[in-house]
Amino acid sequence: MFLVIDLQTTMVIVWIGIFILAAVIEAMTMDLSSVWFSAGAIFALIVTLFNGSIVIQMIVFIVASVVLLLAVRPAFKESLKRNEIKTNADSLVGKTAVCTEAISPEDRGEVKIEGKIWTAISNEAVSVGEKVTVLAIKGVKLVVRKQ
Repeated sequence: MFLVIDLQTTMVIVWIGIFILAAVIEAMTMDLSSVWFSAGAIFALIVTLFNGSIVIQMIVFIVASVVLLLAVRPAFKESLKRNEIKTNADSLVGKTAVCTEAISPEDRGEVKIEGKIWTAISNEAVSVGEKVTVLAIKGVKLVVRKQ
């Protein structure tokens, strides 16, 4: 005996399969990329339930997935960044320090920030006593520039 499944039932199974596959990939990567394809599969599944043609299902899937990926993902990523807890070192970025040992593009020097001495590097010469802004942290060194 052969099991005969109509096209609509087949497409329901396909969209549920894509939904599950994309959700599993998202759970493994946590990159906020695959989840939008899961959402697109839900939209296509809804179209399928209303007897939409396969072409319309595909268009709905592609358009919904791409629009969500391009429009909603950046907002979600930004929202997640705001919830990051900075470490003590990360909190130094953007702050002002004072050069305590001269820095040249070829040699590192030292800066004092929040009462602590840090090794620092810069693309420009910085003299002792000059104020600098911390641009980044590279390993255990601060990347700075003159103010």
